[in-house]
Amino acid sequence: MNIRFLETFVWLAKLKNFRLTAEKLHTTQAAVSSRIATLEQDFGVRLFDRGAREVALTTDGSKALVYAERIVKLMREMKDEMSAKDHYSGVLRIGVIESIVHSWFPDLIGRIHKLFPQLEIEISSDTTIHLREQFSKGDLDLVLQADAVIAPNIRNLKLCEFPMRWVGSAKLDIGNETLSLSDLAAFPLVSFARNSGPHTVLEQLFSDSERGSLHINCITSVATMIRLVSDGFGVAVVPPAIIQRELNDGSLQQLRVDADFPALQLMASFRNDPENALTETIASIAQETASEFALNWGPEIARLPSEPLELPFPAL
Repeated sequence: MNIRFLETFVWLAKLKNFRLTAEKLHTTQAAVSSRIATLEQDFGVRLFDRGAREVALTTDGSKALVYAERIVKLMREMKDEMSAKDHYSGVLRIGVIESIVHSWFPDLIGRIHKLFPQLEIEISSDTTIHLREQFSKGDLDLVLQADAVIAPNIRNLKLCEFPMRWVGSAKLDIGNETLSLSDLAAFPLVSFARNSGPHTVLEQLFSDSERGSLHINCITSVATMIRLVSDGFGVAVVPPAIIQRELNDGSLQQLRVDADFPALQLMASFRNDPENALTETIASIAQETASEFALNWGPEIARLPSEPLELPFPAL
């Protein structure tokens, strides 16, 4: 039986509302409804009476709640015991892309240090492509990046989504009009690293446009990208989550563009090792940190991931 489903049952019994339960668990109302329906099917009873605004436990639901609370409490105690502060020491090697470094990563490091003061952290900040290579060689224990790692014995957790927006310097004086792709093609385009997800989308967007001699300038450093665009070199599509300071001081402004750009999907990938639960614990803390960042900043900056929060294991 899925412990997460039982936890959903317990919270719905407490909050009596699908929306509030979904917000509490950082998921969707549809996911909450699906989990409850699965439990009701497994138990062969109806757990809740559904009202217009609230739900109420049935008699069978009240009986089941007693056991569900015990199981959830026992699982929580087990996790706390396995992740006791003094249990972990040594070195944890984390790879992380700059879009995370420039947003919620400092909060994550603070939480890790508070929970595991004996743990040493080694951080490698690089592109998703390079981080995946280091991870596959065994040089990293956990990677926080923009793509799932599909390989045997690898687990992937969705963290959050960063909307992508076109930005340019106020010096270009193009912030008050709606721009087409052809308009953007008149400027040098500043892009994330070659063959990265955003770079691939850029090439696809402009593949059919009458762009003339389009220049896509690929840069591996996010800080360098931001500096070049702020100085008026060209335009770029980046997550607003990483340029809040520049937007606030006016050195960058969001552009109105008549073409959508897909959000940046952020993932945590780690090895499935039952004998070492540390990386799974840190990945779960990263997921919680990213979710709180999304809830605090709102959907224009960051969004909660769509279900499932954990991608399925690849076939062995």
